[in-house]
Amino acid sequence: MLKKTPLAIIGILFFIFGFITWLNSALVPFLKISCELNNFESYFVTFVFYIAYFIFALPSAKVIDSIGYRRSITVGLAVMALGGLFFIPAALSRFYLFFLAGLFLMGAGLALLQTAANPYAAILGPPETAAKRISIMGVCNKFAGVLAPLAFGSVALKAADDIMHRLEDPALSLLAREELLDALAHKCLIPYILIVIFLVMLALFVKFSQLPDIDKEESDSSLPNEKEPLRFFSRPTLWGGVLALFFYVGAEVISVDTLIGNAMDHGISPSDAKIFPAFSMVAFIIGYLLGIIGIPRLFNQRTALILSASASIVVALAGILTPGLASLYILVWLGLTNAMIWPAVWGIAIQGLGKHTSTGSSLLIMAIVGGAIIPLLFGKLADKVGFQQAYWVVIPCYLFILIYALLFAKSQRDKVS
Repeated sequence: MLKKTPLAIIGILFFIFGFITWLNSALVPFLKISCELNNFESYFVTFVFYIAYFIFALPSAKVIDSIGYRRSITVGLAVMALGGLFFIPAALSRFYLFFLAGLFLMGAGLALLQTAANPYAAILGPPETAAKRISIMGVCNKFAGVLAPLAFGSVALKAADDIMHRLEDPALSLLAREELLDALAHKCLIPYILIVIFLVMLALFVKFSQLPDIDKEESDSSLPNEKEPLRFFSRPTLWGGVLALFFYVGAEVISVDTLIGNAMDHGISPSDAKIFPAFSMVAFIIGYLLGIIGIPRLFNQRTALILSASASIVVALAGILTPGLASLYILVWLGLTNAMIWPAVWGIAIQGLGKHTSTGSSLLIMAIVGGAIIPLLFGKLADKVGFQQAYWVVIPCYLFILIYALLFAKSQRDKVS
């Protein structure tokens, strides 16, 4: 039976994941302007954020095994709050490395949170409906993703419109230019101070909550050989899932965090462009709702993964090949086709791990490093061939996910019931 109280708490955490993560879609163009960066340099925002997942995923599993899931969530929230504090000196100095340091710490905290929270959604209920529960969490995540770029964009990117126009004045002195850019950088102070306050309050709430430690209470003790070491390469659903998530997260980050820059490349102002990531998040929510309704009643997790990967390839190709602004409106719908990939891979990959769930979870979290590497490749291509043609990098990502779904994601426990 689905345990509603723990999942409600996890739902709040997934909202936080979404707000912090998808804030980057507005932060990339904001820092590109205020710190005077090119596309490649601006995507170090996503690089440092997601590389932290790779570095801290396995240590996160050890932390969880040592202090438990609930305390690990509290520690993760505290580390994120510390990262948010870095934005104060970063904004005051307009020093890009300070921004990156803050993002790295927030990513480190999120690595611990994600390693702890995803197993809750997957394990607190029957394994064949794990993707359905993770989809419910995804709605919380993507609802926050709707709000984050709109909220930050209304404060920061609205100011960017006027500042970009004034920076084009050839008579502008160097000192006046620096003052304008400093004023823009200061616009992120209040949003991140509020984020820090909320993270601290949430950490205290979780610390004193009744959230159970699933490593003690929810492991399937009937699973064979769970006391033996986890043999990674003997489990194709797990190692294949790690690779699938590597490519997926890279493609997902590109599908959202590039939309504002793409819109600006089409001549749309930054304050108007902020709506496109919100559109993508709404499409994600629609996709998650379809998963919640359909799994396992109409289709199983593997079928959802096959359909999602195939549809993502079609939408991405349409966005690449369609000329003009219409391509941007097509690419927004990658949110719909992406929606079921993360929950389906998670639901398939961690089945049967028992007490190795935290280790398997940390390996899957390490795959989030795809969000660090693949968008950098996109940024490099965007500087050379433009935004629209740079989207070719997502095609092989979705192709691998489709191969995983067809060849490796078979499971006796993943059947329609």
